Amino acid sequence: MASAFAASSTTAAGAANSSNNSNNSNSNDDAVAVAAWKVKRLVAQLDEARGGGTSMISLVLPADGRIDAVNHMLVEEYGKAANIKSRVNRLSVFKRLKLYPKLPPNGLAIFSGTVELAEGKSKQLTISIEPFKPLKNYLYLCDSRFHTDALKALLTTDTEVGFIVVDGHGALFGTLAGDSRKVLQKLSVDLPKKHRRGGQSAQRFERLRDERRHNYVRKVAELATHHFIANDRVIVSGLVLAGYAAFKAELAQSDLLDPRLRAKVIKLVDVAYGGENGFNQAIELCQDVLENVKFVQEKKLITRYFDEVAQDSGKYCFGVEDTMHALQLGGVETLIVWEGLDVERYVFRRRSDGVEEVKYFAADVRKRDLIFESTGEEAEVAERVSLVEWLTEHSKDCGASLELVTDRSREGSQFAKGFGGIGGLLRYKIEFGSMEDESDVDYSSD
Repeated sequence: MASAFAASSTTAAGAANSSNNSNNSNSNDDAVAVAAWKVKRLVAQLDEARGGGTSMISLVLPADGRIDAVNHMLVEEYGKAANIKSRVNRLSVFKRLKLYPKLPPNGLAIFSGTVELAEGKSKQLTISIEPFKPLKNYLYLCDSRFHTDALKALLTTDTEVGFIVVDGHGALFGTLAGDSRKVLQKLSVDLPKKHRRGGQSAQRFERLRDERRHNYVRKVAELATHHFIANDRVIVSGLVLAGYAAFKAELAQSDLLDPRLRAKVIKLVDVAYGGENGFNQAIELCQDVLENVKFVQEKKLITRYFDEVAQDSGKYCFGVEDTMHALQLGGVETLIVWEGLDVERYVFRRRSDGVEEVKYFAADVRKRDLIFESTGEEAEVAERVSLVEWLTEHSKDCGASLELVTDRSREGSQFAKGFGGIGGLLRYKIEFGSMEDESDVDYSSD
């Protein structure tokens, strides 16, 4: 906990707002992805923080808010605060607001409180965030924890696509939003086969079969309305109907399906499976209509990376040491980093002459010898930072486009576990064999 809040005062700005390449859509997409990662990481840290009583202040101001009104409110509350901690935190918020003559374009969020640490210690923390997307609602709360729902809402993608996988055995309802795939409901059904049993007339059997199919399509249509329409409006940006039988086409053409949902159908997909396997296959087969959905983009990128590895083209790298070496050479065109990479970048400074040396350690390593490795002399830690955070700030300086990926897809999980969670697509071949044979990252704890 202490390491998460090493600084008593921090500002996290939305990188998307400060991009100098606003006319370049790919650059903007990269900036938004990096800003979203920073907010996600910050939210995780804020959610861990706990304080005493109601000394933890959460303030969220939408873009159309008024700073002067909030300042007036804080001055009044400062005089009424029941304890010293509450007064200090309100004063911290007031001072932070003074840094903003007017609200940033997307609003402002400030969190201030006395965070309880281990062994009875505490630390005063004040964080302000200029978000990469507009904040929508005003919030002012004093509690024993920070309230981060407004920041979490920024991480929700604007594009959510609904999926219905339907066949003669059942139906699955799901959504895909960004890199988040969610199964909403599974439905099983036992429909009559095409061939009748003995003792039934063909006409009667056909009538009963058609009636069961009609009731099944009706049920699927009703559940589609339940899952994809709320408050009398469609809540998905598109709808994909998938299956390996005629049911998907029948559903798409049926009057039983709400006309608002019929208008949202973006593709009918033939899949070889039902259930979740059919859902996964439908996502892959819909790439042409889901180009902006991060889940698909991530799978395509990592598949391209795996293709380079399989072809042994030499235009790829993986692991911390090789990737950082290629980055320094300017050879990395696309830098791929798992957002959960738990590695820290250390800069050791030699005490004798101030010369610096960079090393990488697993974040959970507790003991590190402060030795300047090339000479064995004593050293001090000049800098310590998460490698992912460092790369979000510096990868562009090396001419690389940074892609942060998750481990939620099969490809992403393989990249995180089998390739060290970091690698790159290179502009040209680099001979890594000529480098010193040394451990990639130090994972030893003693």
